[in-house]
Amino acid sequence: MIPPPKNVKQDANASSTTELPQDQDLGRITNSVGIPVVNEINPLTVGPRGPILLQDAYLIDKLSHFDRERIPERVVHAKGGGAHGYFEVTHDVSHLTCADFLNTVGKRTPMFARFSTVAREMGSADTVRNPRGFALKFYTQEGNFDMVGNNTPVFFERNPSAFKDLIAVQKRDPRTHMPSPNMFWDYFTLRPVSFHQLLIQFSNRGTPDGFRHMHGYSSHTYKLINQEGRVHYVKWHFRTDQGVKNLSAKHAEKLAGTEPDYAIQDLFNAIERKEYPSWTLYFQVLTEDEALNYKYDVLDVTKVISQKDFPLQEVGRFVLDRNPENYFAEVEQAAFAPSHLVPGIAPSADRMLQGRLFSYADTHLHRLGPNHAQLPINSPINGVNTTIRDGPLVMGTNGGRNPPYYPNSYGGPHPDPSVREYESEYKLDGIVGRYEYELCERDFEQPRALFKLLAPNEQQDLVENLADDVSKTHAYIQRRVVDVLEQIDATFAKRVQEALSKS
Repeated sequence: MIPPPKNVKQDANASSTTELPQDQDLGRITNSVGIPVVNEINPLTVGPRGPILLQDAYLIDKLSHFDRERIPERVVHAKGGGAHGYFEVTHDVSHLTCADFLNTVGKRTPMFARFSTVAREMGSADTVRNPRGFALKFYTQEGNFDMVGNNTPVFFERNPSAFKDLIAVQKRDPRTHMPSPNMFWDYFTLRPVSFHQLLIQFSNRGTPDGFRHMHGYSSHTYKLINQEGRVHYVKWHFRTDQGVKNLSAKHAEKLAGTEPDYAIQDLFNAIERKEYPSWTLYFQVLTEDEALNYKYDVLDVTKVISQKDFPLQEVGRFVLDRNPENYFAEVEQAAFAPSHLVPGIAPSADRMLQGRLFSYADTHLHRLGPNHAQLPINSPINGVNTTIRDGPLVMGTNGGRNPPYYPNSYGGPHPDPSVREYESEYKLDGIVGRYEYELCERDFEQPRALFKLLAPNEQQDLVENLADDVSKTHAYIQRRVVDVLEQIDATFAKRVQEALSKS
């Protein structure tokens, strides 16, 4: 965790480096190992017009570090903004979970949030039509808990093997190096289960008005375990206290050209103005029997659980009240993983979640290195006491002289049997195999309900947004889009077909 800065001489209204006070003295400049620098501008040369000497250690230090400034960008969620804040429990949920940070009304836990676009690269605009990442890191007394969600309650696919493919079609064509509607719609029309997410993405909710005016969701169903070991299935909902606001397609497109960092700037400026954004956390709670017998598979991330069947239960609220001091150190190096779960919170058997438990932690090993958890933004407040040692860029004492193995005869560290693991005992029964989710009528029920839930003007926006993008594809792909929409709602499909014929 990165604490608030101390003893920083800065104007109260200064939001960037260029607005720092001009009368402060930050001391003499040094190289990367603290040696004072004599001259920052002029290299060491043979005479005023001669070649530069290799012995100019500071020049080599500066250039070699410059050559390595960039780290690999995230494959997904490459561009985003973040802020520090706190989470406060407002309602008792100790009967549902033994998680320490949720066990007392009024308890506050420091946290960090990062919002992002999902499939686009670092240089893309904030207002592109795309899902938004909604990642939260809670610095609890039992270690870091990461909730790595999105601004939509569902996702494109329910099998993790499809994750790479659904992202690939939202990247760039391998020949033209441009976004390809043909590639996008070719894939998704061959995977009709994705249309629940696609209808959200091509509605006005696909272009939220910045990060402050959108909800967040776990999307997946998780498990909560209480002190007695009883399990409940839970979906997490983070509802914006600022109210939901979306951008029209035209406004979003305009901002992409005039203010490509619109969402990042909006979040940063609001916090600087002390207009601290907040979200209220709710649970949807099912017993094990209710989850097993529900009309939809609660482990299928392409489906929602009806709030009429299982109403939202308020839990707490998080507030973002502090901007990062350094974007790279705090936002770019923040590492979120669904596998970062504290006692009392456990993963369900949701297939996509199971794949993400591995994939997110693994990508940080590639992007940031094996010791990324030691970076201040990722380090827990309760400390680390582990036999995991060494690797590139160790920070701290690396465990000192203490034994790097277990068991040992020298005082530990040792396991704590009193800690409630995810689930120490539960029954699994089945034949190992590759079981297919077969597409059926049930997969079109929720997209159909979503379309009918939209107001007439929102339905028209959805029709126009779809037709505008699909019109850029081959005729046979356009026919396939309409064929899938026919299975959702015949009138809806007809309206899209009519809009396509006018394109």
